[in-house]
Amino acid sequence: MRRIKLTVAYDGTNYHGWQFQPGSPTIEGELNKYLSELFKEEIVVIGASRTDSGVHALCNVAVFDTKARIPAEKVAYALNQRLPEDIRIRKSEDVATDFHPRKQATRKTYEYKILNEEFLNPVERLYAHFTYVPLDEKKMQEGAKYLIGKHDFASFCASGSTAETTVRTIYDIMVERNGNMISIKVTGNGFLYNMVRIIAGTLVEVGKGRFTPEQVKDVLEAKDRTKAGPTAPAKGLMLYEYSFEKDAK
Repeated sequence: MRRIKLTVAYDGTNYHGWQFQPGSPTIEGELNKYLSELFKEEIVVIGASRTDSGVHALCNVAVFDTKARIPAEKVAYALNQRLPEDIRIRKSEDVATDFHPRKQATRKTYEYKILNEEFLNPVERLYAHFTYVPLDEKKMQEGAKYLIGKHDFASFCASGSTAETTVRTIYDIMVERNGNMISIKVTGNGFLYNMVRIIAGTLVEVGKGRFTPEQVKDVLEAKDRTKAGPTAPAKGLMLYEYSFEKDAK
């Protein structure tokens, strides 16, 4: 038995998230289906990040076990010929049989995009949150700095989370504007349920002037979800970078 690692990119618009759900299209379900057809055996992947419905990814990670002898690097080519066009394998490689993507020390970067102009650009409607209210990205960056470091992020965790602890470490947050598009990039060692979307929603409130940048610190210290801003829509979120601290091979 061997274990193969996949780096997976997808447009999450038409899927009910990553995790398999009977009767609903999911990224995990599509991978299981087409891998099983390819290898002519039942394949069940283990995913690294269980992205929500409508969330996109450039680099999610999954592993699966097989007895087949096909070279690992060829799996991406064979699988991409079968998968829907909104899912693609960017890389396939052999890893150790005990490598588990959710049990490794990782560094993840999510990007949240906000289209900030008077009228919605239909080309961007599936990949960015739209608001016509002018946003001050400099104040958003000021507020974001209070979230950097190791903190209890209970204020930024949606109800329904099964996490044992709400303590996480954020290494960096960058808020940048390019024309009418604002990008929020958050890098950390792990994220709570809807954490990045709640951070984005809170920073949008700062950008609108409804919160001061300093109030972000108060929200964080309150450890109370009701003190933070709204959960920003899923379509603006993308898993942008994913790395493991140790080489998996």
